[in-house]
Order: sequence, then C-alpha cells, then structure tokens
Amino acid sequence: MSNIAFPPIAFPLASIEAVRPVFLIVMGVFLTIIAWRLAKASGIWTARLLIAGALLLGFGYAILMPLYEAGVIKQYSPRAHYHGNEAEVLAWHAVKIVVMNGGWLLFGIGVALHAKLLSSSKVSYRVEPSNPLPSHESVA
Repeated sequence: MSNIAFPPIAFPLASIEAVRPVFLIVMGVFLTIIAWRLAKASGIWTARLLIAGALLLGFGYAILMPLYEAGVIKQYSPRAHYHGNEAEVLAWHAVKIVVMNGGWLLFGIGVALHAKLLSSSKVSYRVEPSNPLPSHESVA
C-alpha cells in the first residue's frame, strides 16, 4: 500500500492564494479599459477624472496589491514589530491608501459626471395637457 492521501492536500496553482494576484491584475486592467471606453463619449473634465481614477486604481490593483499578496511589501499594523525599516512600511501603506482611495474618489466622480448626476444646469420641462378641459363655470 502506498502512503498517498486522497484527495491530494496541496494544489499550489489552484489555490485562492495563487489566483488572487492574477484576479487583482485582471481587475486593474479591466477598470482602465472600461474607463477609457467611457471617456471617449464624455466631456473633457469627465474624461480626465475617469482616466485619472482608473489609472490610480489600475496601479493599485495591478501592481501594489499583488506585491502585498506576494509579501514583497509588508502589511502595516500599528502593533506589529518590523525587522526592517518601519518608515518604509508606513510609507508604502500611505501610498496604498492614497492611490486606492483617491482612485475610487476620482473614478466615482467621473462616473457620476458621465451619468449627469452632478450637472448644475436646471432643466425645466413644460407640461402641456393633451386634452384641455372645458372651462369650468361657477355654480354660485
């Protein structure tokens, strides 16, 4: 008899830990492509906000987050003790916070402008009845 366990215990390429960085990279590229397509049919400032937000998010999702997942950049924790430079860990954490939050802010404002949710022009619609009622005579 062999000593093989069924099912096999480790599938390193099929694990969630191995697939997550690939998913993050695909999501960053997809967000950038979608924003580029939306920006083609938008105004100047709307396109600028969409593209700026998408590029920040693309950098965050396609580069920063996979580096965190791979352990190249250490995660920041206020109670942790680091063997390296603590300022470097805090600086990368600040970069991640600014890139991701700023990216979502700019991208969200760009999408809202594209959908004309934040437009300042007042549109007044004049409602005209299709069948005007005959004039009403006073009863008194």
